[in-house]
Amino acid sequence: MSDPVVIDARGRRCPTPSLKLMKAMENAASGARFRLLATDPMARIDVPFLMQQKSGRIVEVDEADGVLSFVVEIS
Repeated sequence: MSDPVVIDARGRRCPTPSLKLMKAMENAASGARFRLLATDPMARIDVPFLMQQKSGRIVEVDEADGVLSFVVEIS
C-alpha cells in the first residue's frame, strides 16, 4: 500500500482543514488514503463528520506537539 497523500492544514482555522481534505478527495479512487495535518482542535469534530458524509473511514488519529494527524480512506 502506498503512503497517504499529505494535506497540510496546520495553522488554518475551521473549516479550512476539512475543506482542503474534501477538495483532495474529490476525484480520488476508492481505497485512496490521505493524511490531514491540522492544529485546529475543531478538526476532531469536523473530520469524523466529513468521513460520515463522504462514506469514508478514519484509519488512524494521532496527536503530537499540538498537531492532529488523521489518516482517512475513501470507501
